[in-house]
Order: sequence, then structure tokens, then C-alpha cells
Amino acid sequence: MAAAAPRITSWVFTLCVCLTLAPFVCGNTEGDALYTLRKSLSDPDNVLQSWDPTLVNPCTWFHVTCNQDNRVTRVDLGNSNLSGHLVPELGKLEHLQYLELYKNNIQGTIPSELGNLKSLISLDLYNNNISGTIPSSLGKLKSLVFLRLNDNRLTGPVPRDLIAISSLKVVDVSNNDLCGTIPTSGPFEHIPLNNFENNPRLEGPELLGLATYDTNCS
Repeated sequence: MAAAAPRITSWVFTLCVCLTLAPFVCGNTEGDALYTLRKSLSDPDNVLQSWDPTLVNPCTWFHVTCNQDNRVTRVDLGNSNLSGHLVPELGKLEHLQYLELYKNNIQGTIPSELGNLKSLISLDLYNNNISGTIPSSLGKLKSLVFLRLNDNRLTGPVPRDLIAISSLKVVDVSNNDLCGTIPTSGPFEHIPLNNFENNPRLEGPELLGLATYDTNCS
């Protein structure tokens, strides 16, 4: 029995060390995700110069905000003259509340992994050059209040999944190439129709949101 005591003590010590280091491990995970984003972007004005992957966590980086637990809650890179594309690793920022990447020249598609950001309040990707469809996975963002995707090159329908987000107050998908019908149920009852304008293949509201959403989406 006495021989077991050192093993128990060692296990308890290991557990304590792991619990102590947990925030730093999380910080490294989030830092790795953001550094992957940095590598995918062209940054002629060096706004991401402080994004140093060798630091314990990204909370000291410019344009990144963390909470008291050193978890990333904001990424503010609007109007920063960035180009390149978004990365799936952004979906690992579990506590992110604001993703602000508007008024850049970001290309490519919106990663479906953004649907993992359960704390997200604001997703602002407007005034970029983003193409592809709006991922239906965004319907899992139950805390989302602001969704601004206007002035891009998005195609396909407005996902019906978004109707289930009761917190949604602002949706702007104007100036894209979306198709189908404009949702009018759930939070979309109060979204102004001009937030959908300049989508030549997007039809007006009909049947209170029960219409087929792939109309003219061939």
C-alpha cells in the first residue's frame, strides 16, 4: 500500500499542473487559430505585426480583445486594407463575440466552421469580395444580433436556418447575387426590405416565409 502513495501524489500533482495551465493551453489554441488567419491574409500596412505566435496567448496583440480568463472575445480588423481569405480555424474561438472584418478585400468563401461560434453577437464581413453561399451553419449562432454581409459576391439563397435565431435584429445582405425568396418569418419580420436590395435574383416576400427558398437558384 505504501508504494501506491508516490503514484497518487504524482497523479494529483499532474492534475494540478494541468488545471493551472488550462487557460494557457486555451490561449495557445486561440493564438494558433488567429495566427493561421494572419498567414492567410496579405497585410501591406502591417496591422497584424504584433500577432506573435510565440507568446503565451494572443491577448496582448493589437486588434484582439480578451476577457478576464484570457479568452478571445473580439477581433477588430475592419477597414485594415487586408486581402486574402478566411480560415476554418476561426471556428475554434469559442468565446468570440465580435468578428469585425468589414471594408477589406477578403476573398474566398465564408467557412461553415463559423457556425461553431456560439457566443458570437456580431458578424461583420460587409464590403469585401467574398463569394460562395451563406453557410446554413450560421443558423446555430443563437446569440447573433448583427449579421452584415452586404456588398460582397455571395450567391445562393438566404438560409432558412437563420429564421430560428430569435436574437437577430439586423441582417443586411444587399448588393450580392443571392437568389430565392426573402424570409419574412421569425426575426425577419422586422428586417427592412432595402437590406435585401440589389440582389437581381432574390424575390420579394411571399407566403410568410414558407415559400421555397431555392427559387431561381439554378
